[in-house]
Amino acid sequence: MDVRNLTSPINIKGFSVITNNHAEFSPKGKIPALWQRFDSSIPVDYRGGERVYGVYFNYESDHTGDFSVLAGFDGDTVPEHLKIENITIPAGKYLVFSRQGEMPQIAIDVWSDIWRYFTQADTEYERAFTVDFEHYVNANHIDVYMAIK
Repeated sequence: MDVRNLTSPINIKGFSVITNNHAEFSPKGKIPALWQRFDSSIPVDYRGGERVYGVYFNYESDHTGDFSVLAGFDGDTVPEHLKIENITIPAGKYLVFSRQGEMPQIAIDVWSDIWRYFTQADTEYERAFTVDFEHYVNANHIDVYMAIK
């Protein structure tokens, strides 16, 4: 993990749901269906440089409250019949956790790293609970940016 300063905001388009961690650790989780909807609806031009993001925002409180998550991409081409939402990832200071390997295991592993780090009593950094995001660099690499104070 390392600290990175995102110097420019990133505009993301996609679909979102409101959920919480309690629901996501049960069979009633909404995030898998959100990603299925995104993957089946949005053609992402990876060769043209477009990238996929999972954006976590509108935190009700902390890790125990509701939040919104958007499955999206940074491209411009969206089928006209889709009702797309937009969010801007703000510039700022982020603690970045990275994993490479096979999907979806690397996503599971990186979030395990994040939970382990932020549940320690003596962490150097504290979450801001503003906007966090997953950046799918390619099919075998994920960076998760956690906003920090």
